[in-house]
Amino acid sequence: MRAVVLAAILLGSSLAFAQNQTPSPAGAEAYIVSPKDGATVSSPVTVVFGLKGMGIAPAGIQFENAGHHHLLIDTDAPTDLTKPLPATDKVVHFGKGQTEASVKLTPGKHTLQLLLGDALHTPHNPAVMSKKITITVK
Repeated sequence: MRAVVLAAILLGSSLAFAQNQTPSPAGAEAYIVSPKDGATVSSPVTVVFGLKGMGIAPAGIQFENAGHHHLLIDTDAPTDLTKPLPATDKVVHFGKGQTEASVKLTPGKHTLQLLLGDALHTPHNPAVMSKKITITVK
């Protein structure tokens, strides 16, 4: 019986945590340092992530005012920012706390955007998201 009660308490507390978004501080900002919007580049593209007003922490590690980057490639940000971000070829997770990445892209135009996620890959509230940039891969 104790095990059932303990399991119910633990499940309830983890569900409550999962349903609440982690707050972000006022003025927090994600941005793409490089490449610049409108740039023509070669693949693989080195994308340098920028973050102002917050720190970087690996996925699974909860620190106040911290998170990890997700790179959105050729896609819009999800409409429901209260749920964890999926890991796809268009939503690339950098859960080890990386601040840059080498990304292979096909020739042509591509859009890139950063979205910070908390320890559980859920965007903060308010979301810390960069402006979307467009680059051309030759």
